[in-house]
Amino acid sequence: MGSFSLLHLLALLVVVILVFGTKKLGNVGSDLGKAVKGFKDGIKGDDEAANKPKTTSEQITADADAKDHSKQ
Repeated sequence: MGSFSLLHLLALLVVVILVFGTKKLGNVGSDLGKAVKGFKDGIKGDDEAANKPKTTSEQITADADAKDHSKQ
């Protein structure tokens, strides 16, 4: 009792396919795959942004001041 055999899992799969249909299950699988890919891309994007040097407002202000002084 309490253990599932391969036969139990196959019967459950057949019932799920009969209830939801193969098209809807395919759409769910596709949506899940897109979500996982988007999550991975988001994590990768955060890592790339962390390694990229950032421009601070102080650097921008200093550059603007230097340009103003060079015009005079």
